[in-house]
Amino acid sequence: MHIHILGICGTFMAGVAALAKASGHTVTGCDAQVYPPMSDQLRALGIELIEGYGADQASIGADCFVVGNVVSRARLADGSARYPLMEAILNQGLPYTSGPQWLSEHVLPGRHVLAVAGTHGKTTTSSMLAWILEANGQNPGFLIGGIPQNFGISARLGRPVQAERPSYFVIEADEYDTAFFDKRSKFVHYRPRTLVLNNLEFDHADIFENLAAIERQFNHVIRTVPGQGRVISNAEDANLDRVLEQGLWSELRGFGHANPGALADNTFSASGTDQHFSVHYAGQVVGEVQWALSGRHNQLNALAAIAAAEHIGVAPAQAATALSRFENVRRRMELRGSVGGVQVYDDFAHHPTAIATTLEGLRRTLPAGGRILAVFEPRSNTMKLGTMAAQLPAALASADAVYAYTYQLGWDVAGALAPLGDKAHSFEQLDALVQRLAQDSQPGDHIVCMSNGSFGGIHAQLLAALHNQHQGNT
Repeated sequence: MHIHILGICGTFMAGVAALAKASGHTVTGCDAQVYPPMSDQLRALGIELIEGYGADQASIGADCFVVGNVVSRARLADGSARYPLMEAILNQGLPYTSGPQWLSEHVLPGRHVLAVAGTHGKTTTSSMLAWILEANGQNPGFLIGGIPQNFGISARLGRPVQAERPSYFVIEADEYDTAFFDKRSKFVHYRPRTLVLNNLEFDHADIFENLAAIERQFNHVIRTVPGQGRVISNAEDANLDRVLEQGLWSELRGFGHANPGALADNTFSASGTDQHFSVHYAGQVVGEVQWALSGRHNQLNALAAIAAAEHIGVAPAQAATALSRFENVRRRMELRGSVGGVQVYDDFAHHPTAIATTLEGLRRTLPAGGRILAVFEPRSNTMKLGTMAAQLPAALASADAVYAYTYQLGWDVAGALAPLGDKAHSFEQLDALVQRLAQDSQPGDHIVCMSNGSFGGIHAQLLAALHNQHQGNT
């Protein structure tokens, strides 16, 4: 088939494109505001990218159009369609489907699907789980919303479906809606046999009215897990307890510190530091992890991945050994460079809880006096709406200084950050933000740039500004 993908540069749709290409299909796609790393990955696969959503692409000769959830029936101020290609597809009666639906019909059948859901940590936990299976000879397929550094790609088919050996597929299971014509959460399409529920809190304020609406979607995916499957739930999360109370038909495992009585006998837990800890199950030490990752959130991610791998027969000791060689994911506290003793990191954190855990994890690794300069862009739909504004001061409390990029935001970021006093700064222009950061930085500082987008290429600009300043001072 010739498949043309609308919104191809999103992390999920780029993964769909890679899987379709590996399956032997001709793949093309279109998007706007193309940026790495996904654009680089697609071009390396030989996939043609078209800028924009012109209606002329309807005649490209595709057998099927796969539509990303960035596409809508929205109109511009002059009444014209924001996505003319979608209008042409509908007007001409051309075949179209969503990315999750295409996956469920063409990639996932016959495979044991291990899905990782949750508000935070999906990408990292999925990457850990895929690496555990890979290190233990299972050659898993995967589709992950980022690029695990152990693999260097975000998606692959893995072992073909065979009668004599199981074929495993790890997928990051997102609760965001599927497409403008399918408002179910993406993850209901995946039919997992192993389901991780990492955590749950309110997010995606653009599509969910409240937390209860998200909890309902989480129980919908639980309903698709077979009786012989396994649900793995964060035992510390009361919101997930409410989801489980709505119905559970599968084996249950927990991870973290169990609530009294609930999951104590079948819960994976840890003791030790974030970077060197023992894994416990049923009162026994069953493995040990020693790695460079920071933050208790990553320790919990590891426990979830170990519990999921154990469901398909990988012993916790073997899983823990594999995690000691886990190299994290691009854009998860990824060091982009160091100039004059100032280290610059790229991190995907875009929700107050993720911001807090990232900064607190880094803080625990720094010596006394080590400074954190936190730079963030409110770019997710929820953050752009200002829904989480009141939570930002507490989320950023671990930083020594805070720099917010506020271009074209419709709410008062400076006002929201007022409780942080004079350590908070807001900028509408990226150049001004970069120059102020370079001026304020000192040897030994750690600058963490947080956004779920390209952030205007701030990392390269900042490193260049630091280099110029450092040369001027020598």
